[in-house]
Order: sequence, then C-alpha cells, then structure tokens
Amino acid sequence: MTATSPPSGISLADMKALVGTEVGVSRWFSVSQDRIDAFADVTEDHQFIHVDPIRARDEAGMDSTIAHGFLTLSLLSAMALDATPAIEGTRMGINYGFDKIRFLSPVKVGAKVRGRFTLASVSEKKPGEVDVVWQVSVDIEGGKRPALTAEWINRMYLAAEETVPEEKGS
Repeated sequence: MTATSPPSGISLADMKALVGTEVGVSRWFSVSQDRIDAFADVTEDHQFIHVDPIRARDEAGMDSTIAHGFLTLSLLSAMALDATPAIEGTRMGINYGFDKIRFLSPVKVGAKVRGRFTLASVSEKKPGEVDVVWQVSVDIEGGKRPALTAEWINRMYLAAEETVPEEKGS
C-alpha cells in the first residue's frame, strides 16, 4: 500500500465529518543507524541497545540495535504532514499532548516505519482554537504488531475570518 494524502486544506465542518475514519497513511521512513545515532546525540541517550550493535548482541541478546521509542514517536510530526489534512485557515498548530502512548514492538535498525492516522475527535475550545485528536499507529514494514500506538492531541489556531465592514448609509 502506498501513502495516502487527504486534501491539503478542508473546512472545519468537513474535518468534523471525518471523525471515526482513517484519514491517511504516511510514506515509509527509514530508520538507519545514522538516524538513531543522531537522535542519541541530540537527546544524550546513548544506551547501548541503541548505539552499540556488538553490546546489543552480546549483552542483550538482540539481533541488532533498536531505535529509541521517542525517536519513533518524534517521526509522527513528519508522518502527519504526509497523511493528515490541514483545516482551512489554520495559521499555526502545536503539539498539545498525548494520551495512552504504548511502545508495542521494537524498531530494529534498517526498518521502515509509517504512520496511520484515524481522526478521534475535533473540538472547538473557543473561537479560533480547535483541538484535533488522532488515534495513531506506527507500522513496521513486514511487522505483525505496530511499533507504537498513541492518542495525539494537536491544537490548531485558526485565522479570524475576514469581515467586510458595512458601508455607512449616505
């Protein structure tokens, strides 16, 4: 299956109509040792199961090193850009948080992963502020179980609708 992309911008009403459906699937992302090592450097998490294939084999009985769970989680941003629509008029979006993150299967070096996005809810907190909640699953190419599942909350800030000033009577 190839990556699917919904329309680039949809109305808030159309987004709400998608609740309960799988909206998109991202392209595959390669998880190389270089990517794992770079993540280890940035996060200062150099645990041997991630960065030392010999120790991973000898001390942990693993076939290879594995990606950090947080590395896989961090790829969700790029995956979402591939697979989820923007609400028309969005001027900015932020990661608001996660609920129920579960790391279900290790991602071995050299694996490919992709994200599946099902829209769980869309709620307007106040005018111009919308929370979009995604049920996310990260597939491992050829794997039987996902690498992770999560409920991801994004907060979108919408531009104020332009209003046309009323003409004053003459």
